[in-house]
Amino acid sequence: MKFLEEYRDGELVKRIANRANELLGRIGREVKIMEVCGTHTMAIARHGLRGLFRKNLDLISGPGCPVCVTPNSGFSLVFQAAEMGKTVATFGDMMRVPFNGKSLSKLRGEGFDIRVVYSPYDALKMAEDEPEKEFVMAGIGFETTSPLFASIILECRRRRVSNLKLISLFRLIPPALDALLKAEDLHIDGLILPGHVSTIIGVKPYVDIVEKYKVPAVITGFEPVDIVESIRMILKQLVEKKSMVENEYVRTVRPQGNPKAIRLIQEVFKPVDAEWRGLGEIAESGLALKDEFKDFDAVEEYGLKPVEASEPAGCLCGQVIRGSKKPTDCKLYRRACMPDNPIGPCMVSSEGTCAAYYYAGVE
Repeated sequence: MKFLEEYRDGELVKRIANRANELLGRIGREVKIMEVCGTHTMAIARHGLRGLFRKNLDLISGPGCPVCVTPNSGFSLVFQAAEMGKTVATFGDMMRVPFNGKSLSKLRGEGFDIRVVYSPYDALKMAEDEPEKEFVMAGIGFETTSPLFASIILECRRRRVSNLKLISLFRLIPPALDALLKAEDLHIDGLILPGHVSTIIGVKPYVDIVEKYKVPAVITGFEPVDIVESIRMILKQLVEKKSMVENEYVRTVRPQGNPKAIRLIQEVFKPVDAEWRGLGEIAESGLALKDEFKDFDAVEEYGLKPVEASEPAGCLCGQVIRGSKKPTDCKLYRRACMPDNPIGPCMVSSEGTCAAYYYAGVE
């Protein structure tokens, strides 16, 4: 298939879903398949894909939203930098995340210098254009965005830009998958693996995890045909009692991923233990700047200290992230918590599960 429209062919989607339903009938029990990409979460909700399958298929959303999985202690570092008078550069999803009754939008309204950027290169240009100011980048994302931030750090060194620092809150997907599959209460039968992350890391990082837990997994794209086909492929593995990593998204994901991007990550960052909202601390699941780049570390340069903050009363965002609850299980969902009045980050981000359910009209 050469054209995008073919990946949205409704009749083809139905035919693939029918084949998947035949497999579900043969399995004859509840099957839980988790997608671990926020873009997949939005696509499944937007296209109404859950309604195509038999009731014994439970599609659950995992920790695929980088803003959502960032814990309060991580957000506190960004807030501190802003309140210290540093110019904070951040992606738009961060602006309305609530923290201790505040948000970056509210701080900006109070006069603090907080700027929305579309790329960390915007922050680099600002730092060069305004050398009298100290800029702090909020580095949030998975393997998809961390190479770009790594390139900025290297470019800062090359151009001798010293007034741009980084708060590294990056997270790595494979260690999180290991933690999820280890959880005895989730009983995940299959994984829809993230297309964007896999474009960077390729297939190999998932193989050991899939073999360890004997759980079928498929890397897939973001159109309806992609997602429904990946579900069929997972169900076929279950019927055949197989567990392997398959790549449905061959038009974009290569087995080796993107070696140049991987080298950038490895040159600038080192793996560290990191906290995830809803999942707790996971070994070597975060990225920190290597010692040779500590001059660009905002946390060290400005003495920032993480501050813990309790979750808002009644908010189930953490449980939604780990797939143990759905947005509809939360008493705040579509009542007190809505996109124009978010209680937790799952309703803020464009990749948040609660936001996906809300915009799809799920009651």
